[in-house]
Amino acid sequence: MKKEQWILQAKKADFNKIGQTYNISPILARIIRNRDVITKEQIKKYLYGTTEDFYNPYLLKGMDDAVKIIEQCIEKKEVIGISSDFDNDGIFASMILLTGLKRIGAVVQTYTPDRVKEGYGINNRIIDEALENGVSLILTCDNGIAAMEPIAYAKSKGLKVIVTDHHEVPFIENENGKTFIYPEADVIINPKMEDCTYPFKKLCGAAVAYKLIQVLYEKHNINKEQLYDLLEYAAIATVADVMDLVDENRIIVREGLSRLKKTKNLGLKALMEVNQLDPENINSYHIGFIIGPCFNAAGRLDTVKIALDLLQASTYEKALMLATELKQLNTDRKDMTVKGVEQAIHLIETSDIKNDSILCVRLQNCHESLVGIIAGRIREKYHKPAIVFTDGGEGIKGSGRSIEEYDMFKGLTKCKPLLGKFGGHPMAAGLSLEEKNLPALRKQLNEQCGLTKEDLTPKVYIDVPMPIQYVTDGFIESLSLLEPFGKGNGKPLFAEPHFKILKATVLGKNQNVLKMNVMNLDGHIIEAMFFGDIDDFNECIIKYYGKEGLDAMYLGNQNNIDIGFTYYPTKNEFRGQITLQIIIQNYCVIEGK
Repeated sequence: MKKEQWILQAKKADFNKIGQTYNISPILARIIRNRDVITKEQIKKYLYGTTEDFYNPYLLKGMDDAVKIIEQCIEKKEVIGISSDFDNDGIFASMILLTGLKRIGAVVQTYTPDRVKEGYGINNRIIDEALENGVSLILTCDNGIAAMEPIAYAKSKGLKVIVTDHHEVPFIENENGKTFIYPEADVIINPKMEDCTYPFKKLCGAAVAYKLIQVLYEKHNINKEQLYDLLEYAAIATVADVMDLVDENRIIVREGLSRLKKTKNLGLKALMEVNQLDPENINSYHIGFIIGPCFNAAGRLDTVKIALDLLQASTYEKALMLATELKQLNTDRKDMTVKGVEQAIHLIETSDIKNDSILCVRLQNCHESLVGIIAGRIREKYHKPAIVFTDGGEGIKGSGRSIEEYDMFKGLTKCKPLLGKFGGHPMAAGLSLEEKNLPALRKQLNEQCGLTKEDLTPKVYIDVPMPIQYVTDGFIESLSLLEPFGKGNGKPLFAEPHFKILKATVLGKNQNVLKMNVMNLDGHIIEAMFFGDIDDFNECIIKYYGKEGLDAMYLGNQNNIDIGFTYYPTKNEFRGQITLQIIIQNYCVIEGK
């Protein structure tokens, strides 16, 4: 059983006044305050923000210069090469640029790296191929900020280079502070640059690309609705790249989702169909766990070409064929991931790695494109930063996922002499190194991380302690105002400390869903669903109430189980009948009761 620290958020505000001003309940006002949405302008934008609330794209440093270079290329009918990446953000950033540039009359080609053979970002092979194809301008998206050598090579060959990116700017740190290092591009557009005045720094690569196309469309008097059609691509990238759903990102995703529901893109329609998704009910969950992983599977196990072909399919028949292929790739990826996670857990549990604050795991015979997903699963299980390594041609390659308490990019920067290439964010990073350096990297990362036992204890932040009798149809409907949910704007978490379990049943093809009827101290009964680790849940019941208590719970017999839940309320519709439910997120037994 994983130890957790439950924390009730107690941020202060006049919730009744906020509720009256914005026509919401005081409970919703409390939830909004817990997300540090405080001022009138912030609350209004959070609840009702639209495309009119987007920031001015000209605030991005380099925008004017980039537009001038692109316009000159179009006038001279020079070929523009888009150098993308192989994940969702790269795919959809490329699609935004490709669609937008073609719309204003540009001649455009797309290039992506081979994930296994070449790794992340622009490289010399892409540059050579672009030169052979008559490209004059290389336009990167979702990469380029750390590509010092390839961009220097492109410039030496006479190419113009514009970098559009959102990743952290590489730097050297010494006693005088940070010295940022930039590639020798003609123009760089990246909100993370120190001297960039753009007020929101958390855009994904596709959103940066959208901003560039926005300016170009305005110059060419393209109808705004055609610009807004591109928002569905930016929305998918924002969610799938796990960007914070706050401020401008929140509006991008909300507006993009509303357009995705009636998308004109045949590929997206087909992908929703083969995954049995109802477009009218599509939300950020479906992007993060179904649509996004399908597109990622292309770059992981095959080639990005299938993903771009799907998005550009001209007939629904072709779109369905490609969507089916993409879905199968994702199924294969899931099966391979399960095996990799099992191997990683076995290595951790049977070695002294388990005692480390940062878990560095070297896997044998693991497809290198899966190490990031596996690292994410390991991080979730142990609530520790995790880096998973596998063979990568010369040396080994790794991908890391972090926790909020640890800046992985900064940590790896301190270990730069041990590494080959590396880059990323505070929460995720990719790297390569010689295999002989792995023990030293593991040692240095752990010695320098400064993580405490408290840092490594998962924190469960409760929005409102709320008895289940407050769960009504109307209240559940009102929660939709807080969507889209995701990183930085998680689903609200409610809690009640004492429940009796009247009956429990294990459901599902894989016996991985626990359905319960539970009753609180006031005698109110509700259906509860738990999608977590049922074995761990059963162990908890046995620990406090014995095997007899567990058996009684499953038989629906009287028992003395008293357990607390955090939950999210929802409705289940089955054969026309609607049932109120709570979805259990966490559980605990209050000792000493």
